[in-house]
Amino acid sequence: MKTYMSKMRLYSGPLSMFGAKVEIAAYEKGLDFELVMVPFNNKDGYSPKHLDVVRVNPKQQVPILIDGDLEIFDSTQIFEYLEDLKPSPALWPADPIARAHARQIEHKSDEVYFPHIIWLMGLQDSPNDPVAIASRIGAARFYREMEDALGKGDFLGGTYSYADIAFYMAQLFGARMGAEMTEETPKLIQWRIRMTSKPAVRKVVSPMVAYLISTGRQIPVFLNEFVPAK
Repeated sequence: MKTYMSKMRLYSGPLSMFGAKVEIAAYEKGLDFELVMVPFNNKDGYSPKHLDVVRVNPKQQVPILIDGDLEIFDSTQIFEYLEDLKPSPALWPADPIARAHARQIEHKSDEVYFPHIIWLMGLQDSPNDPVAIASRIGAARFYREMEDALGKGDFLGGTYSYADIAFYMAQLFGARMGAEMTEETPKLIQWRIRMTSKPAVRKVVSPMVAYLISTGRQIPVFLNEFVPAK
């Protein structure tokens, strides 16, 4: 049985794509929660790992959520809990078919698109590496699929949903790693502008950009508006 002894705590990291997904969803829901950013630095990464993260998640990764007696991990599972906890505003489409479609896009963002970006990590200075070339081709193919998914609508699942949140964060990391969108997908670029303008997205992206700057990492061009003027 859930108890209410303390405020809900969400554990994320300064460069956690999966943590950022949940952060955005929690802000969209207007939930009262404590955001815990686990220690991270250039040299050691997330080591030593936060004890709560190690205890709750067998993979020892963020995000994790602690809400009273409930302790869960995995960004999608956490989101589903938040959706059940506070159904309004809804972040899945109401129609079952549209909802299934949106859920599939969210899953593909993590499991089909993002592996290409993982392969690119560490290859930013070697753009002609065969692995880098293949990864960019794979990412571009997914961009075209998402261009088709938009159709004449504003969002990937018809209505604004967790599918949009998931892919927005995934493509942000893609842009960082050299797999940027092009004029081949104009509707998707306009979708990204709409997403970047959302207050919940900006609340999460702004500190992420600040962290990238503080550690000398590259900022995607589409996020230059978050870079402080000199």
